[in-house]
Amino acid sequence: MHYRLSSFMIIVALIASACSGVPTKKPQQPQQSLPLPAKKPERPAGPLPESAKPKYNLTGYPVSTQQGYIDGCETAKRTSWAFKDLNRYGKDDQYRMGWDDGFAMCQQKK
Repeated sequence: MHYRLSSFMIIVALIASACSGVPTKKPQQPQQSLPLPAKKPERPAGPLPESAKPKYNLTGYPVSTQQGYIDGCETAKRTSWAFKDLNRYGKDDQYRMGWDDGFAMCQQKK
């Protein structure tokens, strides 16, 4: 009988100690968000400098085709980088092919 009472007391003590060790959750403080710009920045007129353009993996294509693809794709996605160089589009077959391909591919992804 003494053995059962001792076992029972040990089990109760273990359960009580296990329950008292439950960590309490600290209330989370709201995360501070960054202030939004008052106005979307305007894109400068004309072609973008190479450092500002979105990056696509167009390795192996001529530079004119790469530039046309980026301009066409960004136009299809209606981003602030959208641009169609009408002078080049009319005279440069590589640029025109890249622009048309970029526009078609990115328009399908919508």
